[in-house]
Amino acid sequence: MATTRNSLALLLLLCRVATEGLAAAEPAATRDSIAAGPIFSRYTTATTHALREEALGPLWYREQNGEATTWAVPPLFSHTRDTGVDSEETDFLYPVMTYDRSGKESRYQFFQLFSVAGGGTQEDQQARRFTLFPFYFQQRSENPELNYTALFPFYGTVKNRLLRDEIHAVMFPAYSRTRKKDVVTENYLFPIVHRRTGDGLTGWQVWPVVGHEHKEITSRTNLHAEVEMVPGHDKWFAAWPFYLRAKTGIGSTNPVDSFAVLPLYSRVQSPARETTTWLWPFFNHTIDREKKYEEWDLPYPLVVFARGEGKTANRIWPFFSQVKNPVAESSFYLWPLYKHNHFHSDPVDRERTRILLFLYSDTREKNTETGDYRRRTDLWPLFTATRDLQGNERLQILAPLEPLVPASKSIERNYSPLWSLWRQEKNGRTGETSQSLLWNLYRRETTADSKKLSLLFGLLQYESTAEASGWRWFHRGGDRAAKPDAAAVPAP
Repeated sequence: MATTRNSLALLLLLCRVATEGLAAAEPAATRDSIAAGPIFSRYTTATTHALREEALGPLWYREQNGEATTWAVPPLFSHTRDTGVDSEETDFLYPVMTYDRSGKESRYQFFQLFSVAGGGTQEDQQARRFTLFPFYFQQRSENPELNYTALFPFYGTVKNRLLRDEIHAVMFPAYSRTRKKDVVTENYLFPIVHRRTGDGLTGWQVWPVVGHEHKEITSRTNLHAEVEMVPGHDKWFAAWPFYLRAKTGIGSTNPVDSFAVLPLYSRVQSPARETTTWLWPFFNHTIDREKKYEEWDLPYPLVVFARGEGKTANRIWPFFSQVKNPVAESSFYLWPLYKHNHFHSDPVDRERTRILLFLYSDTREKNTETGDYRRRTDLWPLFTATRDLQGNERLQILAPLEPLVPASKSIERNYSPLWSLWRQEKNGRTGETSQSLLWNLYRRETTADSKKLSLLFGLLQYESTAEASGWRWFHRGGDRAAKPDAAAVPAP
């Protein structure tokens, strides 16, 4: 491994030395950029004006964008550091191993099974976590009360993990105790037997035979130092899930009474809404008095019809569907062949069209107050095209992973360079553009007053400015003819 790493470093050094020599022979105005095709290239990106260096085709790159620096050896390794916000991200054979840090918060993980995390707590105290999921959990903090150790399933305690404030287990599932806010649940032979207590709360169950939970109406002080009422509830089940009975929201303005003998009959009633089901899930009828609509499901979600101010729906899956409410509408035809969604609530207007789920996707999001919009179009695995709110545009061909995980910066850093046969950018503010084919074997750049063209490892180059234009052959300076007007670069 060390020999391979040293060989790669030596090869990069030789490429850089050779191309720096070529740059020294260039006119001073062009020395900041190097055009040697896939061997080595240095240029300024059109959209972000970042300084980027690439070598050995897609196998190495480095980019300096303001206070953020990224360098990578795709697909093996990438590292990004932003001194402006004091953060860094490191990927090794992503997603096998990653390290992320933001300020004092950090996390290292291996296959999401082994992880080490550190940082501050809500009390601004430092803590470090070590996890070998799902067997070993450990935390050490400046506050001893936050320390814990657990060797699952034998013995231990964890705090603020797995959606609970505290979990204690002894020979799980034989015994465990969980706490979430004021509610404490003791489990015996989880999930069969439990006993639950809390503020005005008592409950027990022998699942699935019978169970009962009751909560009185209580009060609490909210974040605004105001006393507010906490509704109560009363729940029963027998021979779960066949017999269910519950009253929730007791003491509120919208108490809910529900009853079910499944699959024969169920009913949910409240002042705002009423739902009745026969032979669940085949026949379902809903009257929503709050949102002002009536709905029939035969069965849900395959056949749905709704009418009213709050919702209209016509659906026979998978043939067609049209559903609309005051802020959103969705439709599909021959699902999943065609699907369309539209959401509008000022200042956000969002629209998405999909064909065969992720085969083709076109998403537009607009700020209705400013008129700015962004757009993303994917045709898997051929291309992905984006436009941000500043009007910057980017096109990439090919894109086998990007349409599937469109928000992944790690995919963009570690894998996109490998298959980006064609890259194209346009700056929405300045109009600058760039195009690159086969990792800069062909590269073209334009600004408001200049144009550059590079072919065949930079052996053939053309540059045009407001003052002059000319060709360079085999990295040697050529004649640059003065001209009154800038001439367009010949079409490739």
